[in-house]
Amino acid sequence: MSNLFFLNEIKPLDKEIMRKAKERLDNLAKPIGSLGNLEQMAIKLSGITGQMYNKLEKKAVVIMCSDNGVCEEGIASAPQIVTYTQTTNFSRGITGVCVLAKHEGADVIAVDVGVKGIIDSPSILSRKIRMGTSNIAKGEAMTKEEAIKAIDIGFDLVRELKDKGYKILGTGEMGIGNTTTSSALLIALTDCEIDEAVGYGAGLTLEQFNKKKEVIKRSIAINKPDKNDPIDVLHKLGGFDIAALVGMYLGAAYYRMPIVVDGFISVVAALIAYRLNSLAREFMFPSHVSKENGYNIAIDELNLRPILNLDMRLGEGSGCPLAFNIIEAATAVINNMATFEEAKVDVENYKDFWRNDEDF
Repeated sequence: MSNLFFLNEIKPLDKEIMRKAKERLDNLAKPIGSLGNLEQMAIKLSGITGQMYNKLEKKAVVIMCSDNGVCEEGIASAPQIVTYTQTTNFSRGITGVCVLAKHEGADVIAVDVGVKGIIDSPSILSRKIRMGTSNIAKGEAMTKEEAIKAIDIGFDLVRELKDKGYKILGTGEMGIGNTTTSSALLIALTDCEIDEAVGYGAGLTLEQFNKKKEVIKRSIAINKPDKNDPIDVLHKLGGFDIAALVGMYLGAAYYRMPIVVDGFISVVAALIAYRLNSLAREFMFPSHVSKENGYNIAIDELNLRPILNLDMRLGEGSGCPLAFNIIEAATAVINNMATFEEAKVDVENYKDFWRNDEDF
């Protein structure tokens, strides 16, 4: 039985513990609300875990890796073999996300859900569905059953990692051509204009960029996805990497784990998860604003505020370790900062200073 049958069992955040967390934050030795989004993150974490005090000492970025059949249309600046090469490089610890994760003390877990080629490495989780999706410019990317299988892979992996003691997860992807599949998904889901959703990806020429848009238009016309059915859109236009990320977001909500959303591809997967169950968004922390076209459309519908804006567009989950650091800072505030009473601050004598945040 697919994990999709458990979607109705996802519960909202714990409002009572969130109220208590806010009460503690309001009584810390500072003006109310003066630590801004750090306070909101701490409150949200409490609602997710059901605990006021949280420690995120064990954390991981999970990278879903898969190839995309649409690459045969010549819409990518890099050859398709780069998916295979970079996936194996994750096990060597030399990619951008690996360097940032090591700096933060986070693990990197690469998952082969559809890389074109055989990867024989104990450091890469093998969950291969098949060697890449089909060409969306000629037909459906995958069957509905394959899409659900990919979702289940991501969902089950969250449970496995929670059982291993991980406290927070980040999401990344690797798959040449996946800005094309992501843009196609976004247009099909939201009816946005193609120029709003399609960017230059990893560095297309103008000729390649125009071809990319033409291929996306043709793919949507051929497949005729039903925007009111997220699974229909996903299996017709998506990738195994994106589908597995959808499963991770749903699994995080079901198993009550905070999960960090990376850039454009990840946020489109998050949008699909949200369309399947709107409660999924309550467990998400967007890491950074992506420079890729279309990101703002998805994040606006999710009504989430990215933590950072560093002009990043690498992918791989590279924004997640940076966000981990900020989220951990939020836990340090609520866990370790003194209250007025503990700091021996006489608030009554400093009413003009310790003012309500509404006065700012």
